[in-house]
Amino acid sequence: MTVEWRQPCRGRCTAVRLNGRMSTEPASTPERVVSAVDDARAAELLERLRTDLGAASYTVAAVDALWGPAPAAALHRGERVPARRALAAQRVAPGGLPARAVLAALFVLGDDVEVSELEQALPALGVAGAIELGLVTVDRGGASARAALDLRPYGFTDARGGGEWWIISDVGELMLDGALGEQHVLGVGGASMTLSGLMLPTPTATVLDLGTGCGIQAMHASRFAERVVATDISERALMIASLNLALNGIEGVELRLGSLFEPVAGERFDRIVSNPPFVITPRAEGVPEYDYRDGGMVGDALVEAVVGGMHEHLQPGEIAQLLGNWEYRAEEQLDALERVGGWAGALDHWVVEREVQHVTEYAETWIRDGGTKPGTAEFDRLYDVWLDDFAARGVESVGFGYVLLRRADAAASAPRRFARLERLHGPLGSNAEGLGAHLAECLAARDRQAQLDDAALAAARFVTAGDVTEERHYWPGDDDPTAMLLRQGGGFCRVITLDTGLAALVGACDGELAIGAIVGALAELLDVDEAALARELLPAVRTLVDDGLLRFAE
Repeated sequence: MTVEWRQPCRGRCTAVRLNGRMSTEPASTPERVVSAVDDARAAELLERLRTDLGAASYTVAAVDALWGPAPAAALHRGERVPARRALAAQRVAPGGLPARAVLAALFVLGDDVEVSELEQALPALGVAGAIELGLVTVDRGGASARAALDLRPYGFTDARGGGEWWIISDVGELMLDGALGEQHVLGVGGASMTLSGLMLPTPTATVLDLGTGCGIQAMHASRFAERVVATDISERALMIASLNLALNGIEGVELRLGSLFEPVAGERFDRIVSNPPFVITPRAEGVPEYDYRDGGMVGDALVEAVVGGMHEHLQPGEIAQLLGNWEYRAEEQLDALERVGGWAGALDHWVVEREVQHVTEYAETWIRDGGTKPGTAEFDRLYDVWLDDFAARGVESVGFGYVLLRRADAAASAPRRFARLERLHGPLGSNAEGLGAHLAECLAARDRQAQLDDAALAAARFVTAGDVTEERHYWPGDDDPTAMLLRQGGGFCRVITLDTGLAALVGACDGELAIGAIVGALAELLDVDEAALARELLPAVRTLVDDGLLRFAE
């Protein structure tokens, strides 16, 4: 397995070539070869590992079944004692632990396992092969093995159906029992799953994954793109991404080394996705600078730079999607979301804020994320530094959300342009993985209705989306409702307050009658002016179409 990527050009262009071996040493020169395993050997070892993982049924469902729902939930909270107890009870059973239990104990729980057990769990790769790949280390006596990398199953569902991969990353704080290293390569976390769920699932030619980390977004993008370019400033991240691509047999992904857009200077793509290192981190001595989350800039400047750079690297009419943080500053006249919209410049933009944290909660979250434990002197020291940094810019809170950008297509007419800034706080329900398909449908419907003037819109027929329900609330004994709500079960789970006219219109949208005919019938029923009612209801229809609650009847 050979992976080649480009260094950003500073005077001259150089290349770095990796031949499958993990390295924990910093590169001394950009052209250093990081290798202890040749291409054929690395490919052979990864093929053996894939065979062993498949034979062991090392899957999400099978691993969770090892210890059951309650210990699995505890693991998600960072507590492994219940899972350890469940495995200990199985160890005394006849035959001992199955192969997947040995692998789960080693790579998920971070426990030492006997070398003899690991040999049985990895019969094709063997312990020697696992050491050669950098997956494990063995104690001096040669009796027990310990995980040097995290290796666990990952399941997902997208527009193409369900799938499962094995993901390699650096071991986390659960195994380290302490703070992470600054070059730590994160596995699949909440933010990465959020972005993969947001990704538009429509087929495309080229995708740029900016800041690929362990490679998970590039892997998802490969399911609907002909070619993927994945970049990262971390050489270690690209090495781990290369292992994940090879382990899961994913082709068509090119890895490049460099900061932000430098590795793709002068290139444009049909789609860009990015889970950038958006965490706002103090630029102060003694504060860890984690590659996976810290972009090295002050405040939210990193997200501003990523948003601002999209225009030069998107093909006309194409889409970029990213996650980000933005600061709420007391002295600024512009609202935080308006600032994000300003970063987009000439790009169409749809910014959805999902939550806001006070600076105290934000600091606590990310100090803990690095493995520093509350109640320690180091935690308190870092807490002071973070709050001082926020105070220096007058920051009171930090928003988190999704940014969707589109470069205007000169061939498209002006009404297709859009600029949406929304605060949609709260849970999404059980369909978060399907947000990408929802976004694609909303964009297509928005473009279609935006081409229609009011007369053409009135001639169109619509149906209510299948996930939409209506709620009516009454005071006891009253015949008329005190409140009527339209509730979206999927997408962003929007709740729309209805008046009598809009409720009646939505209720009549069964694809048979044109909107204009429905408005005319309502005007007669309510004894109001038809033109005035149309002026009131047609903009509401456009909004419901934009948000996916009404759909064009075909």
